[in-house]
Amino acid sequence: MTEPKKRVAILISGRGSNMTALIEAAKAPDYPAEIVGVFANKPDAGGLQVAAGQGIATAWRWHKDYPSRTGFELALSDVLKLWRPDFIALAGFMRLFTPEFTEKWQGRMLNVHPALLPLHKGLHPQQQALDAGDSESGCTVHFVTAGTDEGPTILQRRVPILPGDTAETLGARILVEEHIAYPEALAMLARGEVSFEG
Repeated sequence: MTEPKKRVAILISGRGSNMTALIEAAKAPDYPAEIVGVFANKPDAGGLQVAAGQGIATAWRWHKDYPSRTGFELALSDVLKLWRPDFIALAGFMRLFTPEFTEKWQGRMLNVHPALLPLHKGLHPQQQALDAGDSESGCTVHFVTAGTDEGPTILQRRVPILPGDTAETLGARILVEEHIAYPEALAMLARGEVSFEG
């Protein structure tokens, strides 16, 4: 008897290239998770069409329609109740959550960040790495907590910083590694190989 696959909801704000990497990985028969829905915080997020084209349930709620972050999160939670995910994967989701929401999903929500955390949290991490004169950068898949990019690391992949790199060229090389790291980290979580406490 094979274990049932863990149910995963992906949250996006744009084209969702990491979303696509997760969807592709989940097609493998031995992958321990399935993508049950893709949610966007705006109607024109390109990833919604991609997901729908793969037969995956989609939903969006325009965050500007809600006067408070809590109101938006309640609307998101209503969608999640329909999909019953075990885990939430953030894939370029450009909204911050309230501590109440992150605590509710603690240990079950993950994100990928294009830097070697704890270095270079927040916006423009590739430029931050260049400005700091770092010799390498990379990506970190981590649990989501109330603090921005502060949750425990699940795994990292490294990329050398080359002479003449710009934020764009560095970011493009990091993105290749994100597409490897994120499905791997989600599989580890789905198989129970990592946990928030561990």
